[in-house]
Amino acid sequence: MRARHLPLLLSGLLLASGAAAQPGPPAAVAAPATTRLEIPVTRERLENGLRVVLSPDHSVPTVAVAVYYDVGARVEEQGRSGFAHLFEHLMFEGTEGLPKGEFDRLLALRGADANATTSEDRTNYFETLPASSIELGIFLEADRMRALAITAEAFENQRLTVMEERRQSYENRPYMLSVLERDRLFYAGYFPYEHSTIGDMADLGRATLAEVRSFHARYYAPDNAVIAITGDFEPAAAMELVQRHFGPITARRGAAWTDPGYTPPGQERASAIIDPLADASAFHMVWHIPPRRTEDHYALELLGSILGGGESSRLHQRLVRTREMLAEVEVGAEGRRGADMFALWAICAGENRPVDVRREVDAVVAEVISGGVTARELQKAKNARRAGFVFELESPLGRAEYLGMTELYDGDAALVNTELARYEAVTVDDVRRVAGRYLTAQNRLVLDVLPRGEGETAAQEILRRYGW
Repeated sequence: MRARHLPLLLSGLLLASGAAAQPGPPAAVAAPATTRLEIPVTRERLENGLRVVLSPDHSVPTVAVAVYYDVGARVEEQGRSGFAHLFEHLMFEGTEGLPKGEFDRLLALRGADANATTSEDRTNYFETLPASSIELGIFLEADRMRALAITAEAFENQRLTVMEERRQSYENRPYMLSVLERDRLFYAGYFPYEHSTIGDMADLGRATLAEVRSFHARYYAPDNAVIAITGDFEPAAAMELVQRHFGPITARRGAAWTDPGYTPPGQERASAIIDPLADASAFHMVWHIPPRRTEDHYALELLGSILGGGESSRLHQRLVRTREMLAEVEVGAEGRRGADMFALWAICAGENRPVDVRREVDAVVAEVISGGVTARELQKAKNARRAGFVFELESPLGRAEYLGMTELYDGDAALVNTELARYEAVTVDDVRRVAGRYLTAQNRLVLDVLPRGEGETAAQEILRRYGW
């Protein structure tokens, strides 16, 4: 009901580092005059550890309030998956002072709305309100941080809701289960990313109320959260409201999560999955790359745009438009906080087989490795990145989400003003270098998604060929 956490490659969106990538303009490729933004950012911290980010913008009479908790699927323990996503639902089930339904009713009376999302790396909750109702948004978020009612009834209801969501979002939709299988194989042995954000149904089925309450006590605390407020408000007044409502909440975060560490296997892996709902064959090709905001990641993001970021990209032009081997193709870095992936998703056209199409994909990648990309291609990718980045920041909600995420992940929301310069610094030599370093057969996983019938034989051939 609330979730917006479907895998990016299959949702029609391709995000990198939190901002939406847009197709590049067909003609204008001149470099922008400046790469530094001037987004006002004020950062504070309450005594209880809550980090506060304020960014006023009086051009629209609305405000956005976004709370980011440093809790996602990556912090979950084996046998207890899906807890972060479960709380995405439980946080709307009422508090000790506000019964179920009152949260939504109060927002509706003010013409406001709210939602939440869960990912591997965080959970966020947010409201968009009229500027005059800023205190309502702050109060509601503080109320459920302080006094969430985790009752047996709410737990059972939302456990069933999550199970139904998995059926609707994954099991009853073509290709979606392949995304879970892709992650399971790609990150095999590294539980933080190999298991799904939505959770394993067996884990949720045997979860106890005591375990869920313990998870909440450890992670849903002011010293494990960031609140970002953007839009039409005065910073001093907003800060006073944050102090009034969040200040009395006791710091209570448990032991910090420790990353167990991940090392790529160093050899090509391949597998296949049969999808009875699929009308056409498809495939994933995913390569191991460094985390978001590392130097090579910026060049890889731009490479993703050049290879498969819209109709003017190399793969679309050759394999969709000219050769008609693919019905669609999307490429991009996922932007994870930890070990990341450079992901290609493609659906075959007609009777084309994944094994044949991949040879053509490999040829396109080989051309980039041997001959690089053109200055025009790179500038178009930069322009698209800039357009998507600025577009996201134009709305109070988009800005609140970006600032909250950046403060949580990187410790400084003000990085928003220098982020574009990191992309502008990328050269054609950088793009060629990262393609050669990361887009190798030894660094990737290939996963075919095959329709029932013809899929059985093809899957057996793939497994036999790679010794699985």
